[in-house]
Amino acid sequence: MLILAAILGILIYGIVAATWGTFNPTLGFTNAQIGTLSMAQSIGLVVASISVGPLIDLKGKKIALVGGLAMISISFWMLPAAGGNFTLVLLALVLLGLGGGIVVTGANTLVSDVSESRRGSMLNILNLFFGLGGFVTPFVTANILGGSAVRMCYLAAVLATVALLVNVITPMPKPTGERGFKASEIGSVVGRPALYMLALFLFLYIACEVGVWNWLARYLIEVRKLDKTTALNILALGFALGLLVGRLAISRVLINVSALSVTLGASVAMAITTFAMLQVTSPSAAWVVVFCAGMAMAPIFPTTLALVGDAFPRMSATAMGIVITCGWLGLTFSSPIIGHFALGTALLLLPGFSVIMILVNLALRPLLRKPA
Repeated sequence: MLILAAILGILIYGIVAATWGTFNPTLGFTNAQIGTLSMAQSIGLVVASISVGPLIDLKGKKIALVGGLAMISISFWMLPAAGGNFTLVLLALVLLGLGGGIVVTGANTLVSDVSESRRGSMLNILNLFFGLGGFVTPFVTANILGGSAVRMCYLAAVLATVALLVNVITPMPKPTGERGFKASEIGSVVGRPALYMLALFLFLYIACEVGVWNWLARYLIEVRKLDKTTALNILALGFALGLLVGRLAISRVLINVSALSVTLGASVAMAITTFAMLQVTSPSAAWVVVFCAGMAMAPIFPTTLALVGDAFPRMSATAMGIVITCGWLGLTFSSPIIGHFALGTALLLLPGFSVIMILVNLALRPLLRKPA
């Protein structure tokens, strides 16, 4: 039941991540407005992630998962009802960000503690369901719901409510004195340079991944002149499916290959594939390259959290909350920039950040070899 509760939480967050990129082309807002709305969601993610870590270490994972899924459910019911009202959409996205940030930290911390000896593999398996949620959203919208993002929001609201009920009835362990939050030990977490390098690494990665979720379909429609159904299918059957397949594959690789080596190889592949994604013109070539980009990105988020769990065995939720918060700051930083420039140029931010990730990964190695 613990694993099921965490899986449902991450599945719902996968739907959250893909919903905005699926929904925003239907609203008639400008790219600058879309960038502002994406930033509003990221602010919710930042506020939730920085505050929920100590709360989880003090009160346990259940309060986070139940509270976060309740916020997501409410926001999914709000979003289609808001229509083209900018203010209401803004409020719904802030709430969606708050709920999403809480659920991501809670679910990953829960699974990180369940299987410490195979943390990297387990977190990649868990986040495979993020890819499944991301795949289902644009695919179902384009091919089953007749392109209606409104219907998808209502479907997502029902699924989020079901996940909420499962988490309400699932017994979860309470925090122990050994692993819980202790103010006297916060210095051992925030005083280590490795924490900030891991946070920077995730900052760069989230800017890239969410850049694809939020802007790829719009880019394909506006710049490459593809129809909406084709663009959404490339997002679903390309990027989201690549994330799903990549996390399934890498969970086995991590048994024998170090997390640092996996994230380094993935960063190199990201730099290549995100640049190639902006060069291809045909739908079939776009699908292939976008699928490869999803495969490249697949292991980075969960494997980075595994590195955090290994480096900070005490107050792990607090450390994860800090690192995940910095990841959401990547979205806060990138979305307004992308929205205020021509998409073909602005999305070059993705391969640029991927190159910086390679350098950060190399700098991390000596820091993580030092004892806590």
